[in-house]
Amino acid sequence: MTATADAPRSRARRSIRVTGTVQGVGFRPFVYREAVSRGLRGFVCNDSNGVLIEVEGDEVAVTDLCRVLSEQPPPLARVTSVSVKAIAITSNAGGFEILGSVTSGPPDAAVSVDTAACLDCLAEVDDPADRRYRYPFTNCTNCGPRYTITVSVPYDRPATTMAGFVMCEKCQAEYDDPADRRFHAQPNSCPSCGPRLYYLQPDGMAVAESDHALEAAIECLLDGKAVAVKGIGGYHLAADATNETAVASLRHNKGRDAKPFAIMVSDLDKARALCHLDEEAEATLTSPRRPIVLAPSRATGILAPGVAPGLPEIGVMLTYTPLHHLIMSGVGRPLVMTSGNLSGDTISYIDSDAVERLGPLVDGLLVHDRPIHTACDDSVIRASSRRTQAVRRSRGYVPEPLALPCMARRQVLAVGAQLNNTISVAKGDTIVTSQHLGDLEHLAAYRSFAQAITHLSVLHGVEADVVVHDLHPEYLSTKYALDLDLEPWPVQHHHAHVAACLAEHQRTDTVLGVAFDGLGLGPDGVLWGGEFLVADLEGFERVGHLGAVAMPGGAAAIREPWRMALSWIVSALGSSAGVELGPELDHRWRAVLALVEQGEGVPRTTSVGRLFDAVAALLGVRRTVTYEGQAAVELEALAAGVPDSEAGAYPLDLTCDGTSTVLDPSPLIAAVVEEQHRGTPLPLIAAGFHKSLATSAASLAAKLAGERRLGTVALSGGVFQNTRLSRLMRNELRSLGFEVLLHELVPPNDGGISIGQAAIAATASGPPPAARG
Repeated sequence: MTATADAPRSRARRSIRVTGTVQGVGFRPFVYREAVSRGLRGFVCNDSNGVLIEVEGDEVAVTDLCRVLSEQPPPLARVTSVSVKAIAITSNAGGFEILGSVTSGPPDAAVSVDTAACLDCLAEVDDPADRRYRYPFTNCTNCGPRYTITVSVPYDRPATTMAGFVMCEKCQAEYDDPADRRFHAQPNSCPSCGPRLYYLQPDGMAVAESDHALEAAIECLLDGKAVAVKGIGGYHLAADATNETAVASLRHNKGRDAKPFAIMVSDLDKARALCHLDEEAEATLTSPRRPIVLAPSRATGILAPGVAPGLPEIGVMLTYTPLHHLIMSGVGRPLVMTSGNLSGDTISYIDSDAVERLGPLVDGLLVHDRPIHTACDDSVIRASSRRTQAVRRSRGYVPEPLALPCMARRQVLAVGAQLNNTISVAKGDTIVTSQHLGDLEHLAAYRSFAQAITHLSVLHGVEADVVVHDLHPEYLSTKYALDLDLEPWPVQHHHAHVAACLAEHQRTDTVLGVAFDGLGLGPDGVLWGGEFLVADLEGFERVGHLGAVAMPGGAAAIREPWRMALSWIVSALGSSAGVELGPELDHRWRAVLALVEQGEGVPRTTSVGRLFDAVAALLGVRRTVTYEGQAAVELEALAAGVPDSEAGAYPLDLTCDGTSTVLDPSPLIAAVVEEQHRGTPLPLIAAGFHKSLATSAASLAAKLAGERRLGTVALSGGVFQNTRLSRLMRNELRSLGFEVLLHELVPPNDGGISIGQAAIAATASGPPPAARG
């Protein structure tokens, strides 16, 4: 043997700190197995900052373990950093062990997202010989509830809503066995020791338990009736999606006239039968996150027409809990699975509240006794043109941290907007955002908003230095912020939209931001919504905007798009045209025309969202709405079958208001009216409107960016949920040589506002705007 071969292997001891989403994802069992397989000794434990490891043994093996931690972590883990420090070798004998969690200092560990049931667990549920056969709460370290059952951190069973369920001998043996996939699985349970199902009558009286409860719910659904089903993050209202009578009854009871319902199916093949799915859409649909995916529908006649009336796409999701799996196996057909609430309200997640609020809407309730700590709606992702875009970021995605593009200079609480509210907290190098909380005008949503602020701050150890809010003084989120004993940090709505896009793409440079949405208050008192901003995370300059028109009736103009149609008619063609066309819009046209002509005291807006409303009303698509964005959604749907090459081109004017360039759609409105009078097919007019607005907006963005030598354009705001407009603008800008930033993981709508707010305040080099001299 050579001298080298005879040389003893050197030993080492290392302290290893792992941060990121590393609790509740099987990370400690993973470390245990990897360390033991390498003959190392030491320990691993959860603490307030993530996972702490001390390991000793052969230096090569220690180094290899450190590599595996960052390069090959468990599937559900999201490792942010692995920090290694050499420490003194000990003389203590012993092996490797998992220690109890340690609480030291403020929490700084990411909480895992809720994850769809894995194939191994579902195989057990389907196996008559398995002790978990047909058990609806089967889970392991690779799947199951996490965030929605977490009360505090570190993540251990006593810190979850499973604390009240004591594991039986068999479950405890699994929990303690390093070779078992339920090794340290905190929600572990079985029919002997875990949560149980109950079937309730609408008045709350229990009439069946366990498997009998499941069968009662399945029978009810097969009879064309509706059932409230308690899931991971709250209740769904379920009904047979192939039964028009069942769908219509659910619409009537829920108070949801036209907004499309989400559909649940059992597997990917059944989803393919209902809609067109490209590779990206299928990957999203089948991912452990299991969102609702919006995709173009197939005209198969399988679904009842009332599922998504008049729309060319449907929202479909796969089962994501063993309970869903069992229901779908028993029903054997697509089910409506819509949020358990009255239309516009928050999702119900407490059993007593479900009986009170949902009991009158359904024929029975399928409940269980595992409490939900945090309500969490299904996430919604739109799939089109081989890309995906978040519409609602919630279950399966939160509270996964988003990386800040640079280290935070302060700890931040950001309270978001009024509609589609979320809140965010920021410290260190991350932003953590809440689930979708809804519209704060609803009391239940406001309560969830207040609870989310406390819960996220505690879970992530944020002691905010500032609270960031919108400029609008009447937003309930703004009022809440100003009542806190924190330094307020006002951020303009559309700057927050652009900042959210920048933060998602890890950018700190200056871009030309195009923010198109429903409305947001500008510092000039006008309701902005069609903005061209030179912006970065430090500030913005408004360099262009859509022309401003009267918004007669204020909020009434949002609910009644015909008002905006009349306003734009007067702006484009004069009052005489308003007199001529007003009677076609609504019988109250004279009063609204008077408001438009009055001018003084009537709100004015530059909103592109309201422009979409106006054109939808002019074309007779939608003159009143029952949900946010309905007119724009249906206008896009009207244009869906028209190729871009067949769409007409209508003019828009460019003017100057002294400080910025104005994109005036008056000629576009005039052309729409003229085309309608000519008898041009409405789909062609709708497609021409999209194409003309996209081309003119892209041309102006290119002009403004080019004048300032900016090479990047960021598109943000709820209007960019319109896939046709987004695609046309993106392609036009790219053809002109610009990099285009679009939202993917962060919603472009107001669900992303708190992220933009947090990014601005966390990274700003100076004090809040009000304090700047």
